[in-house]
Amino acid sequence: MWFLSFIPSWYVHIIPLLALAIIFASMVLKVIPFVSTYYIPIRIIGIVLLCFGIFFEGGLYMNQQWTAKVKEMEEKIAIAEAKSKEVNVQIVEKFIVKQNFYREKGDEVIKYIDREIVKYDVKFAPGGQCEIPKEFVEAVNKAAKDGK
Repeated sequence: MWFLSFIPSWYVHIIPLLALAIIFASMVLKVIPFVSTYYIPIRIIGIVLLCFGIFFEGGLYMNQQWTAKVKEMEEKIAIAEAKSKEVNVQIVEKFIVKQNFYREKGDEVIKYIDREIVKYDVKFAPGGQCEIPKEFVEAVNKAAKDGK
């Protein structure tokens, strides 16, 4: 019933009224001798027009119902979008806080490793062997545990 959106609703209300007027006129004109020969086709036209009018009234009613449901859903969507924006802001804030936390922890680990690795700097050691210090392994393991 998409075409009902192009015509005013009062046209749809006039069709059944016009059909009832035609049916009534056919009953009245039945007593006039000259017109009495055409009262059956006039009544048929009135009944067909009444059927179309009732059909269009139903279509208009359903169109109004669906329009009301669409407006209701649009309001619900607007409310949900507002809530989603609030939640998105909270998620971003949590992400930034965690990112800063991990960055600070990483900086601490780097400072600790830089401080401890100087003690074990053996680049001029005989044989060129460089052992990984126990403190370095412990610092990396601690950073991995704290990061979770």
